[in-house]
Amino acid sequence: MAHAASKPYVVGAGKHRFEVHEEWAPRQDEMEVLAASVTVDSKDHVYCFCRNKAYPIVVFDREGSFLSSWGANQFAFPHTIRADKNDNLWIVDRDYGQMYLYTPEGKLLRTIGERGARSDTGVKADDFRSDAYKDVTHGGGPFNLPTDIDVAPAGEMFVTDGYGNARVHKFSAEGKYLFSWGEPGTGPGQFNLPHAVWITRDGRLLICDRENDRVQVFDQNGKLLKIWPTKMIGPAVMYVDANDIVYIPEHNAGLISVLTIEGERLAKWGDPSFRSCHGIWGDSKGDIYVVRAGPWGRRRRIVKHVRQH
Repeated sequence: MAHAASKPYVVGAGKHRFEVHEEWAPRQDEMEVLAASVTVDSKDHVYCFCRNKAYPIVVFDREGSFLSSWGANQFAFPHTIRADKNDNLWIVDRDYGQMYLYTPEGKLLRTIGERGARSDTGVKADDFRSDAYKDVTHGGGPFNLPTDIDVAPAGEMFVTDGYGNARVHKFSAEGKYLFSWGEPGTGPGQFNLPHAVWITRDGRLLICDRENDRVQVFDQNGKLLKIWPTKMIGPAVMYVDANDIVYIPEHNAGLISVLTIEGERLAKWGDPSFRSCHGIWGDSKGDIYVVRAGPWGRRRRIVKHVRQH
């Protein structure tokens, strides 16, 4: 689809100001990228997980130049990608109900979950709607349309299981299922589409409870520690930088919020036309990459935000 070129513009406030580059990686339009998630490795290579059968994993350098693509026809519904400390890539395929660990070149290292299996939560086994979470009657085991994964320093894995469930699952470093917590609802410790998980440096779990418009904080045994004071509109995913600054796309409002690790908002920007923000990550220079649509009816893609000093 033809669109008008956009000049860079500045968003944010105070120490958190960024120049937005809509045209950062022009190959995204040529390849008909429909981005679901983004991550950045230690080399500042930017990985886009796309809902495109031919180009599901697309890799760019930080200047937006195309480097490679892999994974054709391997995934059912791309949802999350995140680089680990070794630059390997954790990938969540929502509809296959599996988590995969790949090398940066696309070699599969391990798989968590049984392809196509769906736990008993009250949601029909053939229901893949994005609002299937409304029909969850009770929490179930792993998995029912999972959304995200994070790995603790000792190797324990935590998975948010949201579209067809209302739980967080914990696995051992060896991949053994340990336990789960959460039930559908709006009360403390309950979930209404748990959509993302992040393990902080002090070991707490931040959970984006998307359709409850909040972030809940737990310890690694599932004990609720607090609910962030700042209400958001559909917090979808998060990225926490080396200074413990948290970046969260508010999926249902088209906003990006910058917050402290305790949930106090420092800056925000956005527009309703950017609704459905679904990914965010930062590089070594402090720039951030946001998965969102655009005001010209363009496909959801990665937009670079260059930090202003």
